[in-house]
Amino acid sequence: MNLNRRDLLKGAAGLGLAATGMIGAPAFSQSSSRVLKFVPQANLANFDPIWGSQYVVRNASQLVWDTLYGIDDKLQPKRQMVESEEMSPDGLTWTFKLRPGLKFHDGEPVRAVDCVASITRWSARDPMGLMLKAIQQELVAVNDTTFKWTLSKPYPKMLLALGKAGTPCCFIMPERIAKTDPFKQIEEYVGSGPMRFARKEWKPGAIAVFERFDGYNPRSEAPSWMAGSKAVNFDRIEWIVMPDPATASAALQNGEVDWWESPLPDLVPLLRKNRNIVVEIADPLGNIGSFRMNHLHAPFNNVKVRQAVQMAISQEDYMRAVAGSDTNLWKPQPSFFTPGTPFSTESGGDVLKNGPQMEAAKKLLAASGYKGEPVTCVVAQDNSITKAQGEITADVLKRLGMNVDFVATDWGTVGQRRASKSEPGQGGWSMFHTWHSGADCATIAGNVGVRANGDKAWFGWPTNPVVEKGVGEWFDASTLEAEKTAIAGINKSAMEDVEYIPTGFFLLHQAWRKNITGVVGGPLPWFSGVKKT
Repeated sequence: MNLNRRDLLKGAAGLGLAATGMIGAPAFSQSSSRVLKFVPQANLANFDPIWGSQYVVRNASQLVWDTLYGIDDKLQPKRQMVESEEMSPDGLTWTFKLRPGLKFHDGEPVRAVDCVASITRWSARDPMGLMLKAIQQELVAVNDTTFKWTLSKPYPKMLLALGKAGTPCCFIMPERIAKTDPFKQIEEYVGSGPMRFARKEWKPGAIAVFERFDGYNPRSEAPSWMAGSKAVNFDRIEWIVMPDPATASAALQNGEVDWWESPLPDLVPLLRKNRNIVVEIADPLGNIGSFRMNHLHAPFNNVKVRQAVQMAISQEDYMRAVAGSDTNLWKPQPSFFTPGTPFSTESGGDVLKNGPQMEAAKKLLAASGYKGEPVTCVVAQDNSITKAQGEITADVLKRLGMNVDFVATDWGTVGQRRASKSEPGQGGWSMFHTWHSGADCATIAGNVGVRANGDKAWFGWPTNPVVEKGVGEWFDASTLEAEKTAIAGINKSAMEDVEYIPTGFFLLHQAWRKNITGVVGGPLPWFSGVKKT
């Protein structure tokens, strides 16, 4: 008898095999109303929100560290740790004053010097931070509650830079921790957010635990994404890693866990049949799948090779693998910018609209001079989004005539390996898959994947002066039309140079037990406002 993977998953999930022990899942008892058991999208393999850019790290970090500003559900930056800010008439000097009563988990007050050190570390890794660093004249603490930032030219989107949800966020750490080299991971996890990180209970691949911080000083405003009060209604939040979807599904149905961040689309119909479970779209702004290539090394340092692969792919194949057969959950995406938002554009995207064109792609690959170099595909198997995309890519590249070196690994390893600039055969990589949230891709501000400023660009390190000129024009634009023109130019040039290949636009679900209330949609799971009866 032959059983395909989807039928097997549905059967295992429906039988509740986690409870019977037929699937090797940890046995978790029913938790109290003061403990929330949460299944994250992936393993929390490292915990430094500045060193890397994985969403799972960002999502956990918002419990531990706070930000100076936070993006609300209208994508507008709001004051968070800041009480007030003042910009000089010439736009060159910003003065920030902290709210009173802010305290770190070790009992020390949050000071201006902590903010200065944290901004300095963040600005070495973040695209907007790097822009600010390039025009920075001085960043200094005036006193314990006030710091001043002087620039050589105005930067109108300052508050967006400090408050955006895109990775890396400008999380504020104690000065001693923030002085860690931004290209090395921190080893101490002290913030001023609503929860402490229980480091002694952290077992990467199994569990991460967060405990209530009684000294947290919330804002008075209602929570709205990363803005407003972040007060949490639990004494303890346990992140329980379950890479096997059937195990996670069974655990949720049995009440062993409370909330599953990203259920496999194939299992959503089954979960919806359970009267004790709520299933909804996780983020209405959705996600853009990414086929990310290394521009430093062969074969993808050759634009013709990149264009050949771009021409060969079928976005429909990727999206059906990632999001299933329900076409309400996905659509082709000939753009780097979120559909339905003010800057949505398909300029230059005809190559993806007209694909796949395998025979034309083979001819272009032959003309590129490709010499059969291995394509080291580093693909995480413990994340359904990356695994599904990776399987499609391996097939496309082989049919195109490329030499595929498929490295099946975990998401934590991908996060570390993609930072390496070594040759693919010497610990480096040729390509990996990921995805970008629609909130990040709504503008160029958080759209790290499309930036093309060489060594300062995101992993893959593309260099494209035309894209970077457009980025500058967007930041300097004084009208919406000028911003739209800049975005259209960026999209066209980035498509031609193949900064990365968008594999499609898709929506994901989240699922939780009905005794959980206050769950809202957005680019990351918001724990403030969530309660359990």
